[in-house]
Amino acid sequence: MNFVTDVLRELPGDRPALVSISAEGERAEWSRDECDRRSAAISAALSAAGVPRGGVVMTMIGSRPEWVWTMTGCLRSGFVALAVSEQLRAADLELRYRQVQPSAIVADERNREQIEASSPPCPVIWVPDEAIWELEGPEPVELDALDPAFVMFTSGTTGEPKAVVHGQRYVAGQRLQAGDWLDARPGDLVWCTAAPGWSKSARNVFMAPWTLGATAMIHDGRFDPQERLELLDREPVNVLCMAPTEYRVLVKRARPRPVEGLRSAVAAGEALNPEVLEDFHAATGLWIRDGYGQTETGHTVAHPPGSVPPPGAMGKPLPGVRLRVDEGELCLDPLSDPTFFLGYIGEGVDHDGAGSWQVTDRREGGEWRSGDRVREDGDGYLYFEAREDDIIISAGYRIGPVEVESALLAHEAVAEAAAVGAPDEERGQVVRAVLVLRDGFEPSDALAAELQEHVKAVTAPYKYPRIVEFADELPKTTTGKLRRASLRGE
Repeated sequence: MNFVTDVLRELPGDRPALVSISAEGERAEWSRDECDRRSAAISAALSAAGVPRGGVVMTMIGSRPEWVWTMTGCLRSGFVALAVSEQLRAADLELRYRQVQPSAIVADERNREQIEASSPPCPVIWVPDEAIWELEGPEPVELDALDPAFVMFTSGTTGEPKAVVHGQRYVAGQRLQAGDWLDARPGDLVWCTAAPGWSKSARNVFMAPWTLGATAMIHDGRFDPQERLELLDREPVNVLCMAPTEYRVLVKRARPRPVEGLRSAVAAGEALNPEVLEDFHAATGLWIRDGYGQTETGHTVAHPPGSVPPPGAMGKPLPGVRLRVDEGELCLDPLSDPTFFLGYIGEGVDHDGAGSWQVTDRREGGEWRSGDRVREDGDGYLYFEAREDDIIISAGYRIGPVEVESALLAHEAVAEAAAVGAPDEERGQVVRAVLVLRDGFEPSDALAAELQEHVKAVTAPYKYPRIVEFADELPKTTTGKLRRASLRGE
């Protein structure tokens, strides 16, 4: 098996495989054959830098075609790709060097300061560099389903990030969610806005669309809600995949409108608040279909194409994926999951830094307990409540932070919300809310009291935040997920 021969070369040759838009707005189209040739060229450059088959290649590139070609070049030659966020700093990079022992780094020139400050232990290839694309590259190699393909770090929502290793089966397994969640079709233009460094970007920016013959689109600019609407007006996007936070900001700070040709809007990465679902549908006529997965499992839960999502539900198991809820925790049968990971580095997977891997496949290790609190309704829909660590227990009540956050986000003054537990001598914990206000609203005791009464009015009163604080921004992981642990002082 090889992604280049099995997927890339099967794309139609008469239309673009990739559409790229730079931060400055410069647009380019890249054909199947050009993506093939350039993936071969970067593979040749990596081999010349001393990367062996099985060696780890770290990328620190934004949403640019060089990132897609580097990832594809790794899949072509059996290198193991580790994409990291451009938001990482030297200390973050050093942690990753220690765990994965990269053989080479491919980095954007704009990240030179952080890369050089981290004292990289291997050669660095800087892009853009037009000389790279003149190299003659190798043909794709034959790979096994258990050969490592990617290293991805968990988001660190509950502690230090762990190095997750996925095999080549992860690549082939993307076809399931590409059809049964994204709803990508031959000839479509698919725009997944996830930046490199997030597991969703590895699977949904180009891999999943290409498995079903669709064109992938990338945009290297920072998120601006008005610009995003303008791009959707200008580009013939059929499938849009964004983070719930992006949908929230789009609804609250811009004016979404119907988009010609846009057929599918999906979200994943964190809980999708019901009010955002309703507001987006009212503005565009489209229901956002939520989904769920973990870095370790890939995508496992989704609302299928054409469905109308019940408010707050993240969906049902993808076809063939066996899930159950045990005492409120979501559990997975790994043998039913085509994108389940091989293991963590140091826990079932060992790497010598020179291309040799020892793998004890975690898929054979029994049921996977997700650590996520989930409830299931009578129709089989699953509802995310919290990470186990995020549950707030106040006077005996178990309170999921998402419920509190959803209630707060329904108020016109609130742009972003985070709810955590705060110690309380009488109740054990009370709910503490940290809020970012929308433009035009100012922090005040009166507004805090108004928000408390608002929560009591829209959800069970025991969930209301007894502590309300205001902030300019909320702590997030490098991939944009809310980091409640930081608010708890962990």
